Amino acid sequence: MHCFRQPGRTSIHFMTRRLFSVLQSFSVRFGLAMLFALVAASIPVAGEPTSQASSAFNSYISGLESRLEQQHRSPTDFLAPEDSTRLRSGELVIERLTPPSASDSPGALLHHWRGTAFAAGAKVADFERLMKNFSAYPRLFSPQILQARVVSEHDDRFQAVMRVRQRHVITVVMDTAYDVTFGRLDAQHGCSISRSARISEIESSGTARERALGPKEEHGFLWRLNTYWSYEERDGGLYMQIESISLTRSIPAGLGWAIGPFVQSVPRESLEFTLRSTCNALRK
Repeated sequence: MHCFRQPGRTSIHFMTRRLFSVLQSFSVRFGLAMLFALVAASIPVAGEPTSQASSAFNSYISGLESRLEQQHRSPTDFLAPEDSTRLRSGELVIERLTPPSASDSPGALLHHWRGTAFAAGAKVADFERLMKNFSAYPRLFSPQILQARVVSEHDDRFQAVMRVRQRHVITVVMDTAYDVTFGRLDAQHGCSISRSARISEIESSGTARERALGPKEEHGFLWRLNTYWSYEERDGGLYMQIESISLTRSIPAGLGWAIGPFVQSVPRESLEFTLRSTCNALRK
């Protein structure tokens, strides 16, 4: 008995097709990799936001924080109006709050989103214990958060640094620093404010050539990011509301297909991912 036989025409035809399929797949993957590399290389440097864009962002944040401060004084109006029936059924409610005036700053875009969710059985103390455990963020919020640690802590105020990764046609890695403050109205109502203190784009992350780009070298994928949580314990669980306000570059002419999805979709997708991951962590 022979262990090996000469391949027949059918076998040769099958192997030829298989080889062609493998080569075609490799060609597509290689072509996409080259395309993404060329896109990344062709994205013009944006540098820092203009003083006009920074002023507009700060003014918008000031108005938002005044509204939230007023909102958090009353247990009956602690959260923005929400559909509790939808939320208790497990649905996330995501809303775009970006005003038309957000496009007034040349070279910059402001993004404002709000998401609301309900975690059955969760309590205010559970949420705060989870969110103050920054070292667990890479596990709880993977793959977006790669590293996280507390730099300083005083009562309910934290300074934390994180390395984050966003993927949408292109992959962007950033080192970020935040000032985070937690507050309570009473045992059933709490809130937190996270303001970005520093955001640096990382080139060649995870390689020997890794380095933080200077302010004049960055592409402007994310200039500012403030996050506001409001949470209320009732109906046998925890209602959580998060508002995310970010400032990014505007979309360069001719690169809308590549930069557009990243700049416009990431704020919503990141907020939804954070809210869903938080709900999952509270249910464990």
